[in-house]
Amino acid sequence: MFLLYKYDIFWAFLIISNVIPILAFLISAVLAPISKGPEKLSSYESGIEPMGDAWLQFRIRYYMFALVFVVFDVETVFLYPWAMTFDVLGVSVFIEAFIFMLILIVGSVYAWRKGALEWS
Repeated sequence: MFLLYKYDIFWAFLIISNVIPILAFLISAVLAPISKGPEKLSSYESGIEPMGDAWLQFRIRYYMFALVFVVFDVETVFLYPWAMTFDVLGVSVFIEAFIFMLILIVGSVYAWRKGALEWS
């Protein structure tokens, strides 16, 4: 218990960071006008009158392309810390980074052969 005073700033930040969004939602719920009508329930398309149904199905290739992009984009972010601390960490980290790169290359070759990287 005697060490808890060191965390006063942390608890204040935690409480404030939780109270601000809650207050924003409450104020928005109280002050926002509530009107439900056909205009409010229609889909919005840049001020143009909507044509057809708002539910469209996309081909699975779009999702596969996006998923492959996100996976490889996020995974390459992990290479930066390895590159910055390579001289401090030594050979074992180099071997780990090499294995990691090998897994990324095998995954990209697999996605390429399966056709996930082709847009057409």
